[in-house]
Amino acid sequence: MPDRDLRSGEPLPETPDDRRRRRAAFLRDLHEAEELLARVQPRRARAARRRRVHRMRTFRW
Repeated sequence: MPDRDLRSGEPLPETPDDRRRRRAAFLRDLHEAEELLARVQPRRARAARRRRVHRMRTFRW
């Protein structure tokens, strides 16, 4: 699907399906990068996970 209108050359409006597809691809890549980091630098990844868990536990809604 072209991302620009062929007549005017302006970008086509993004549909919710396009956004969901892009977001799913981004989240897949992010998860893959986190797994790679955990394999390459296990101590740093463990510390980052602990910090993230602590931050979420102490977060006030």
